[in-house]
Amino acid sequence: MPIILPESLDRPAAEALEAELTPQEIVAELDKYIIGQKAAKKAVAIALRNRYRRRKLPPDLADEIAPKNILMIGPTGVGKTEISRRLAKLTCSPFLKIEASKFTEVGYVGRDVESMIRDLVRISVDMVKQEKIAEIEGKARAAVDERLLDILLPPPKRRDDASGEAEEETRFHDTREKLRVQLREGLLDDRIVDMEVKEKTTPPLEMISNSGIEEIGFQIQEFLPGFLGGRTKRRRMKVKEARELILEEEEKRLVDMDQVSRLAVERVEQSGIIFLDEVDKVAGRESGHGPDVSREGVQRDLLPIIEGTTVNTRFGLVRTDHILFIGAGAFHVSKPSDLIPELQGRFPIRVELTPLTKDDFVRILTEPENALIRQYEALMGTEGVHVDFTPDAVDEIADIAEKVNADAENIGARRLHTVVEKVMEDISFAAPNIAQKNIRIDRGYVQDHLRDILVSQDLRRFIL
Repeated sequence: MPIILPESLDRPAAEALEAELTPQEIVAELDKYIIGQKAAKKAVAIALRNRYRRRKLPPDLADEIAPKNILMIGPTGVGKTEISRRLAKLTCSPFLKIEASKFTEVGYVGRDVESMIRDLVRISVDMVKQEKIAEIEGKARAAVDERLLDILLPPPKRRDDASGEAEEETRFHDTREKLRVQLREGLLDDRIVDMEVKEKTTPPLEMISNSGIEEIGFQIQEFLPGFLGGRTKRRRMKVKEARELILEEEEKRLVDMDQVSRLAVERVEQSGIIFLDEVDKVAGRESGHGPDVSREGVQRDLLPIIEGTTVNTRFGLVRTDHILFIGAGAFHVSKPSDLIPELQGRFPIRVELTPLTKDDFVRILTEPENALIRQYEALMGTEGVHVDFTPDAVDEIADIAEKVNADAENIGARRLHTVVEKVMEDISFAAPNIAQKNIRIDRGYVQDHLRDILVSQDLRRFIL
């Protein structure tokens, strides 16, 4: 199903796209990239559609409806992160993946939980800014052409003779139009010009506070014009380089950053998605000793963010009441019930993702739009080498991946990357100078390149 981007940001982009997608269509889109895991796809599709439904309710009722956060339980490499990332991409929603184990309890050195909201807002600002730049691109490029023409052909000085001035003005306009055509066709890209360039601004200052390292949300030159970045200097450069610098200046001039900040904060509040990975690493109650002493503290700090609170960011206050949180973890050692009860209650939807089988590996290698086999065929195609994987070769790769996952650590679909990379190693190395441009990879080829590794248990553990 084609995804249509909204024409204007006055209506949030995520809302427009969510309106286009039914839960069945969301699952169908996810099926293009993730194999299996129907229960998880169904859960996230319902959660996404519920956000659209909430927006259609009266404001007083809509404000009371909290998002149904999801806890994904399953081993690594089965698609937890990919489902969430693709979901956000479908609707142009601000998305942040962060590991819960990165946070520490307030009072310890490290990142505080509010930093993930600030990170999400920065991501949203970049998204909205790029969309605004796309809207004014035509206007900005027209302004760039005018400024370049002013540099290449400065306007003539006024003369006392009116008749001579009119004739010179006509010649000037004719010459300018000829230059405009040449400029648009790229014929002047290598011409050297002199232009005034603003000195690079200093990056935002950083300070260490009780909450960790935070940006100071201002630039010194905003308060002291001409100081640390307000000055200009003259540089000689090609027209092609000057065009990029002028375009950047015009984009800054035409894009209203106050509006961008406001829309970005609104998009985070209404459509933000935070994927909180490794939740199982902070599960567990207080032991009273050792490095685990702050685990429950991290959970307590996470609780108000997930329940709904207001976080102060450099772009304004952000309410987290309607941000969708998707927690994930393997929960091999701990279990969801080891989380504090209040946090458990904030993840009402529990979904268990199933380990991948050999049949799943075969489908992962061949079916998705970004399938691993297609990636390697495309990479080798850039060198003029045509690689053809036969069905029995794909079957053998999937079988080896399943066996290695069983014998060593089970890392799910990521094992396919190690196996296929080993199979393709010689071809990738020799591709630029290889004489045989058509290479057929079958079961025998796969077995020949992995025989020594598969025979040795130690090699299998360390190499695959």
